[in-house]
Amino acid sequence: MIFRLLLFYIYGTLAVGALLNDPFTSFNFTPPIKSPEDLLDHERTLSDGEIPRYVIDHCPLIHLYTEEKYHPGDIRSFLSHFKLVTADFETVISNPLKITDLKSEYSVSGKTLSSDGLYLHTTEKFEEDPSWLRGTHPEYGTGLTKDASSIVIVVDKGNGWVDAYWFYFYPFNLGPFIMGYGPWGNHIGDWEHSLVRFYKGTPQYIWMSAHGGGASYTYNCIEKKDRWRVTSEGKFDKSEVIKRPLLFSARGTHANYASVGQHAHDVPFFFSALSDFTDRGPLWDPSLRFHGFTYDGESFYEKKGQDIGTSWLYFLGHWGNKQLKASDPRQKWCPVQWKYIDGPRGPAAKNLVRTALCQRSKWFNFWHGCPVRRMIKRGQGLDAERNDLVGDNCGIALYRIRPKWIRSLLRLITWRGAFCAVMDYFTG
Repeated sequence: MIFRLLLFYIYGTLAVGALLNDPFTSFNFTPPIKSPEDLLDHERTLSDGEIPRYVIDHCPLIHLYTEEKYHPGDIRSFLSHFKLVTADFETVISNPLKITDLKSEYSVSGKTLSSDGLYLHTTEKFEEDPSWLRGTHPEYGTGLTKDASSIVIVVDKGNGWVDAYWFYFYPFNLGPFIMGYGPWGNHIGDWEHSLVRFYKGTPQYIWMSAHGGGASYTYNCIEKKDRWRVTSEGKFDKSEVIKRPLLFSARGTHANYASVGQHAHDVPFFFSALSDFTDRGPLWDPSLRFHGFTYDGESFYEKKGQDIGTSWLYFLGHWGNKQLKASDPRQKWCPVQWKYIDGPRGPAAKNLVRTALCQRSKWFNFWHGCPVRRMIKRGQGLDAERNDLVGDNCGIALYRIRPKWIRSLLRLITWRGAFCAVMDYFTG
């Protein structure tokens, strides 16, 4: 009996994969994805510094939250407010910092210091919310951020596979509230990113970051928006309309989700006391203003015509102040988090050589699974939407059950339970 069920499951997975044109589960088997350090010359698709046209055409559009206060920022102007220090607050480079000051190693008092233990440190009163922390609001209608740029890093994964990592920088992360108290987990500097994985120029999968974790989907299931094509000069080509994937950035934390509503934050259950919120607020188009690079597992290469350089990409330190001491009057504590924590690390620390879609596993994902969803995970709350693209949080297995009273009973049984999360993991 168990053997028959296993065969049925395998057959069903392959059949659904074929219908969805999923190259991992359909009958159109594809060559393996490889880490860039392991590629042979004949397995490479891209040249150094090459940003393919299809990468720009499929750059995600970002709906910021309607009441978002901290918008995308420019890393060069951001750095001018900082000096570079060690964990013991010994000055390595005085402020104002320049983008060319960031690199992988430093020489201090005759000693070589790795950048991974260093911090950007501002002595300005960031708790008073200066204007440089609030970033640039996207233009209405175009989605252009005139004073802020995104970063795209393209990584050749061999045999026709190409990963495009779109990085979104925000000067400040406003943490979530817990049952009305907070915010908790605030930090200066915020790097979020999405990954669009291509096979021979066609997008197959998309992954989006959220608090060190994230979610992956087949590209076809993600909501799309009609948009004029963007030229390599960052202008609209109004003669051609293409479909672009749509993501939603959470209020304050800028975590990325595929749907509108309330989303559990760092826990596997639903209607969590610790939540993110997304809606269809201002639209940001990162492809209108970006810096482009390629990465081969060892070195970064800049897109032609840029002047930002590549040294800063090797910086492995923190893009913001060190966590405030408990004795600091600005610091607060709750049982799960401090009010102000360390600034984040930059793009080079985001596992760019990964072959799986996920950057890393959440604390509760002890088996290190990285499932690819075929339906959008539905948000909760009053702002949540339901359409043909959005599934149920208990997965397809509950979403398609008829009659409705049986489905309602099963929802009641699995309400906020681990069984619901497991079902969603395997059937979403």
